[in-house]
Amino acid sequence: MSMRKGEAMFKKVLVANRAAVAQRVIRALRQLGIKSVAVYSEADKDLPYWKDADEAYCIGPAAALQSYLNQEVLLDVGRRSGADALHPGYGFLSENADFAQAVEDTGIRFIGPSPALIRALGHKTQARDLMQQYGMPMTRSSGVLTGSLDEVRAAAEQLGYPLLIKPASGGGGIGMLPLNGPGDIEETWLRAQQIASRSFGSAELYLEQLIRMPRHIEFQFLADRYGNVRCLFERDCSIQRRHQKVLEESPAPLLGRERIAAMAKTLEDILSRLKYDVIGTVEMLYTPERGFAFLEVNTRLQVEHAVTEEVTGVDLVQAQIRLAAGETLDSVLPGPVEVSGHAIEARVYAEDPVRFIPSPGMLKTFEPPSGGDVRIETGYCSGVRVSSHYDPMLAKVIVKAPTRDAALDRLSRALEDFRIEGVKNNIPFIQRVLADAGFRQGGITTGLADRLLSEGKNG
Repeated sequence: MSMRKGEAMFKKVLVANRAAVAQRVIRALRQLGIKSVAVYSEADKDLPYWKDADEAYCIGPAAALQSYLNQEVLLDVGRRSGADALHPGYGFLSENADFAQAVEDTGIRFIGPSPALIRALGHKTQARDLMQQYGMPMTRSSGVLTGSLDEVRAAAEQLGYPLLIKPASGGGGIGMLPLNGPGDIEETWLRAQQIASRSFGSAELYLEQLIRMPRHIEFQFLADRYGNVRCLFERDCSIQRRHQKVLEESPAPLLGRERIAAMAKTLEDILSRLKYDVIGTVEMLYTPERGFAFLEVNTRLQVEHAVTEEVTGVDLVQAQIRLAAGETLDSVLPGPVEVSGHAIEARVYAEDPVRFIPSPGMLKTFEPPSGGDVRIETGYCSGVRVSSHYDPMLAKVIVKAPTRDAALDRLSRALEDFRIEGVKNNIPFIQRVLADAGFRQGGITTGLADRLLSEGKNG
């Protein structure tokens, strides 16, 4: 489906996702005057998100493989509904290059980077090799290790411990296991292979140097199909448990703006030479001693996109849609973009706040906080069931204030006002982070959440 500069906007878009992100995309489409087509599984038939769309189709049973990951069913809905574009949201098929190509082959525009870019950047070791050619700062790593455990041991000795075993086709922190010495290799490697195979359909693994207590900083990008790329600053996503993000904020505290600006300029140059298009995020590790080191490129809208929207005033979802339709970056972002105030987001999950295992069940009460300075992104309401088949995120709570301290205080009050009954949730853990003196002072690393959990167990 060729796209000419300035071609007319889409008329109808299929939203190939569920819950919060589906509702967010449907809202953006309505604001752009574009009709929306929602999909839902049998498990999601009572959820409110799809009722906001112009059309909706049930796409199968609860199991994701039979519904939200069922490419043929989604393509069929696209054809039957007359959609001229498809928005994949995040998760599910959003970074599946084969699906993106199949959508385009059907004559429907895929609202994301080109399938070739998704493929090139989706395989972690290939993406590292590609980015290194363009001068991206890197940690040391191996290629995919497909031979014997002796090959793994030799690669580990060459790189030096501590190391991280990572799935080559992975994402979202799933299947990343630390390797502290040669005695751990056999058991840990086998476990990592099992997780990678189950989660990504590929047991390919590689080794990467493990940086102790870094910060996780990511850079948001928008790009058009004509070689223009613009960075919309950074988000600090260091507060994680089991490599899953819990809190995200912008701007990153205690990190010099000159250093951020220099890294952003480097990334703009690299992505422009790669002919990157539409939307994406470059994730980096940061320590004061080493500076930035490349992690991965996410070729999609991020869960935490609202943080950037709040501090820049740019609607990233509308921008993504317009850029995919062939508009230029200058028309989508006609003037300079600056950061104003401080924004922070909490991911509220239906999970045990100590063991972090999902807590599916009936949402007897679901009353998010309200107020002009609180933004809620959710696909749930009272009286619906949280299914065990999907990610247990219930909502994102986003606040903005003139200063970081004020934003943290406002988020804490908003979470106090959030009423959830029927399932366990992680709000008590988030409140512990928000009250921590080190976090308050901006002393953030990816180890902070684990420290708090350890103190809780030992206290």
